[in-house]
Amino acid sequence: MKILPKAPEKEEFIPEKPIQQTEAVQETAVKTTKPLSRQGVSSGFSINSFLNREEKEVKEETVVVKTENLPQNHFTDTDLQMEWNLMLKQLQKRNGFIFNAIKAFKLIKSGENTIKVLYPSDSAKVEFDKIAGEFFNHFKTKVHNHAIAIDYQRDFDNLKIEVMTKRKMFEKFIEKNPLLKDLDDLMKFDLT
Repeated sequence: MKILPKAPEKEEFIPEKPIQQTEAVQETAVKTTKPLSRQGVSSGFSINSFLNREEKEVKEETVVVKTENLPQNHFTDTDLQMEWNLMLKQLQKRNGFIFNAIKAFKLIKSGENTIKVLYPSDSAKVEFDKIAGEFFNHFKTKVHNHAIAIDYQRDFDNLKIEVMTKRKMFEKFIEKNPLLKDLDDLMKFDLT
């Protein structure tokens, strides 16, 4: 058995106490040419660059998805109506503004892989476009048919544009309260 030599012991280092200086510190005034505060961050917008900007061509990229390899299962109009009503219920809780804009929309299955969307006005269609991608992606996944085409058509019959004259308003009041008819006969109102 070999005996290994002992490792040398380490000496402890004791730091010396700092010497207190009694000398007076001289104060001097420093003048600078740069401001001492931090420079403000620029917004990145330059009026000169805005006025002198070059018109750049905006290239639109279209993504073509081949639907021939994706599933194309059959779906019924009942499936479409059930999912649409479910979406409307969820939207009513989540976003009342969009719900009120699109609740008059009609979705109809017009072909094997075609859905016809009847919308009453262009402003309502703009609100529908905000949730259309979400709805149709969900529906395509639910029915396993990714070849569905959407056909938008303006529904002029659904949009109720009625000019209300004083006579028509009074007739509606007469429907609610028939005594107004007797009052009109007695007083001969001018509702032209």
